[in-house]
Amino acid sequence: MADGSERTELAVEGDYRSAFKSRDFRLYQAARLMVILGAEAQSVAVAWQVYALTHSALDLGYTGLALFLPGLFVMLAAGHAADRYDRRKIILMCYGLQACCTAVLLWLSLSATALKDGRVWPIYAVLVGIGLGRAFSGPAASAMLPSLVPKKDFVNAVTWGATIYQIANMSGPAVGGILFTLPLAGAVVMWKGAPIVYGFTLVMLLGFMALVGMIRAKMVVTEKKAFSMKTVLAGLEYVWRAKLLLGSISLDLFAVLLGGATALLPIFATDILHAGPRGLGLLRAMPSVGALVVSLTMVVRPIKRRAGATMLVCVGIFGAATVVFGLSKSIWLSAGALIVVGASDMVSVVVRSSVLQLATPPEMRGRVSAVNWLFIGASNEFGEFESGLTAHWWGAVRAVVIGGVGSMMVTATAAGLFPQLRRADALTADALMEANEELSVAEPVD
Repeated sequence: MADGSERTELAVEGDYRSAFKSRDFRLYQAARLMVILGAEAQSVAVAWQVYALTHSALDLGYTGLALFLPGLFVMLAAGHAADRYDRRKIILMCYGLQACCTAVLLWLSLSATALKDGRVWPIYAVLVGIGLGRAFSGPAASAMLPSLVPKKDFVNAVTWGATIYQIANMSGPAVGGILFTLPLAGAVVMWKGAPIVYGFTLVMLLGFMALVGMIRAKMVVTEKKAFSMKTVLAGLEYVWRAKLLLGSISLDLFAVLLGGATALLPIFATDILHAGPRGLGLLRAMPSVGALVVSLTMVVRPIKRRAGATMLVCVGIFGAATVVFGLSKSIWLSAGALIVVGASDMVSVVVRSSVLQLATPPEMRGRVSAVNWLFIGASNEFGEFESGLTAHWWGAVRAVVIGGVGSMMVTATAAGLFPQLRRADALTADALMEANEELSVAEPVD
């Protein structure tokens, strides 16, 4: 574990652009901007295709399940790989797999027979491949970030990384919605511009791989031990004992799992708000608008006090805004509610990411990041399945409203179960380790 002087060095604040002084950080963030833009555009096309084929909320939810299941089985091994092998090479291999999967989606959308008669299993099969690539690349990418910037600029790098993610997350769905409405000669009429969307995503993936390949930072291998269940499970053991970390990621898990409405946006855009593909793109972009505003604000004015309490309040706001979205019949009110959803969730992202990196020793970052990615996958992709399933049972509106109420209840429960989270003050390594008293007095994790 890092000693006190190293943790203090991590927490030193520079100017608000300090992370961008690193060439490798600039390359990596440019690559992320491209690949997330493409992935979000692709998600719009996939969701619209599946719903057009099946008109089923449950089948729409299966898209999230297909992305989540590979991570459930391989994520812990992926974390061990991220601590043992060159993280850059892992990332390049995984995104190469995703590029191949996107090429298959492009072929499916151009074929007149591949998806006929409501056949959606080929799409699910491709999504499993994409999910496998994400499962292995996620921990490696998260653990690679400290290698790209000086230690004193790390918190600034985390905040800028979240900001760039939101810029792409905001723009990608809008781009996907616009491209999807473009006609393409010779394509199946139902799919309109779906091949254009997949072609765009494929170009973004190739651009990502080219930029990451130019990164020169040395990827230090921190885990020397051979593969074993003990080393693989060390990340889970660490998170379980680090109650501050456990509280922050479990709060995010259950709040987003219950309150996430993203998977049901095609239903709201089509059947409730009657907004079409462009309306879907608009709705998908709105959470990122709110998140972007908050993340830019936090770059200039970072959270300095009461970080844990602020996170709890914002997750409660997230649940309340989800309820408003579920009850809305106006696309503008719905868009406004989604802006608040994204803004409040962004605070949770920054707090959780800072806790994850600053309170974790370097030799454990890959495996702890794998646990975090498993939680994120459960809240996002598996949350899409949960949303589809509950919408199938109760209807889309009731599913979203009940989920929002559940998020608020989870927030109240977490405040009681994790006093370390409630007491967390400044987002610095020393302050976070002090709040995490139970881990501080524990024996080191092997």
